Amino acid sequence: MNSRHMTVSQGSTQLLRGNYTRHLALFIRMQLTAEEKIELGLKEQGTVNPAFAGKDNDDQPQLTVDTGEPHTEETVDKGVDLVYSLNDRPPWYLCILLGFQHYILAFGGIIAIPIILAEPLCIKDNNAAKSQLISTIFFVSGLCTLLQTSVGTRLPILQGGTFSFVTPTLAILALPKWQCPAPQAAAMVSLQLQNETSPLQTENSDEIWMSRMREIQGAILVSSLLQVVLGFSGLVGFVLKYIGPLAIAPTINLIGLSLFIEAGKKSGGHWGIAALTVCLILLFSQYLSKVDVPMIAYKDKRWKVFQYPLFKLFSALFGMCGGWLVCFLLTIFDVLPSKSNEYGFSARTDISLDAVTNSPWFHVPYPGQWGLPTVSVSSVLGMMAGVLASTMESIGDYYACARLSGAPPPPTHAINRGIAVEGIGCILAALWGTGNGTTSYSQNIAALGVTKVGSRLVLQTTGILMIVLGIFGKFGAVFITIPDPVIGGMFLVMFGMIAAVGISNLQYVDLNSSRNLLILGFSTFSGLVLPTWFHSNPGIIDTGVKELDQVIVVLFTTHMFIGGFFGFILDNTIPGTDKERGIKNWQDKVQEESKNMCDQSCYDIPFCNGVLKHFRCFQYLPFLPSYKTTQHGSSK
Repeated sequence: MNSRHMTVSQGSTQLLRGNYTRHLALFIRMQLTAEEKIELGLKEQGTVNPAFAGKDNDDQPQLTVDTGEPHTEETVDKGVDLVYSLNDRPPWYLCILLGFQHYILAFGGIIAIPIILAEPLCIKDNNAAKSQLISTIFFVSGLCTLLQTSVGTRLPILQGGTFSFVTPTLAILALPKWQCPAPQAAAMVSLQLQNETSPLQTENSDEIWMSRMREIQGAILVSSLLQVVLGFSGLVGFVLKYIGPLAIAPTINLIGLSLFIEAGKKSGGHWGIAALTVCLILLFSQYLSKVDVPMIAYKDKRWKVFQYPLFKLFSALFGMCGGWLVCFLLTIFDVLPSKSNEYGFSARTDISLDAVTNSPWFHVPYPGQWGLPTVSVSSVLGMMAGVLASTMESIGDYYACARLSGAPPPPTHAINRGIAVEGIGCILAALWGTGNGTTSYSQNIAALGVTKVGSRLVLQTTGILMIVLGIFGKFGAVFITIPDPVIGGMFLVMFGMIAAVGISNLQYVDLNSSRNLLILGFSTFSGLVLPTWFHSNPGIIDTGVKELDQVIVVLFTTHMFIGGFFGFILDNTIPGTDKERGIKNWQDKVQEESKNMCDQSCYDIPFCNGVLKHFRCFQYLPFLPSYKTTQHGSSK
């Protein structure tokens, strides 16, 4: 995202720019649509269509806006022109409709994670396991969304899987002891199961991937405690003082660059289909982004036509469905090869149909469903890099979401509590076994600016929908039938955006400085060279202590850790002014915004105000609304 997209109020800009490099990381699991959505949400604060301006429960829901002239900064400071603000309660049918829309916006980023992890988890051909994994991650995302909107920041933020955890997860699963069995061994297991389907042999087959999942669960479970501590202790602000754009840029950039192999594997199944998917996503998200689709609504006893930004909201979904439909037609007319060893076979849509037919109608995920998590030092330390990146990417989310939902800038206690609740969400994800953590989703925040509905109740409805659909087993199995080339096309756009977002952090630093160029170049290049060398020379590390060997291998094969570590160390040790480093404005903006405190009762924890005010000891806990700081008194 370019800085020209951020024509928001001075008050919001102060905090938004002060934390925006962290906010940019939230594009990690976004499709290409989000850049335009942010532009519409933050740049074009349009006027509400008068035909749908009512708030009463009897009124027809407003689903669109007529974008007019942008508000002046003075007007924007007074609040965003919303149909439903943070504490409003829209009609139930509007909650369901907009809640499902938020679900659709997040689905691409959420399903991408179990699809990426399928091969290193040794379930590439195990459709039943993939179906359960998809259902579990949707189920837990719904739980975490309810938790965040109820007792976390209490802002309308959707929680979902994060790509910050994918890179360290791949590094952990690349260790020799977690390598998948040879194809011959897998074939023997399959043959045994065909000859004798005893429960014991089925259990042994599942143990191959469940043991790997338990290792990831344990790593996320323990490392997420760091995020909980950062939030509840109020150390988030202290840590971020030393993290500047030159540490964030290579970290995020390398997340995208390190995943190019995954994108190539999927797209290589049929480059034509992958290219078609990319073209469709670009068509809907860029070329047709300004085209509003006429739609009909019934109001005041007559039908009315209004314009709706359909392509802008659902471009990634339309692009994937378009590629999926073409593959379906090519399969029906038998254009694609029918032999698995021929090029283009992976584009067929009938390869994984058994996943839908064999999956149960209902599957309720539960904690420990893959067994008791296992913990190792190397895995925990490697996963901590993902935890820190996930924490950074969420900070700016809260300010942007507050801006678009008509709430005041979040106070210190809300930010601390939000980070802590995200850590708790990651712990829940580890207990349920999603193979990932949770973080805030920016495309859903951007949708608030488009729909002009910032109600907390809508996102809570989304959380309930995700839980219900996560229980519906057939629903998760349907996503497995998406051909690999279609997914590869989506990855090409998504991972490319991740790398570009990392680079965009450099807008805050002085790129004419040889100091900054050296830090950026060395940290990025080292993040590519060292992991590649370690992968090419397995077993080269031998300190005599097996656990120490594993720690070194995991850390030095995690691209984002290498880039972020060198960027952080060099940026804080090589002499340079705060202006040169790009962090001076961050601190100034945050301090200035902290003076603009107003009514922040929307961030209060429900049913707890009386107790918190009665006992003075609560004012020293940095995650409670009664928290007081030495800078500006009460946070309320």
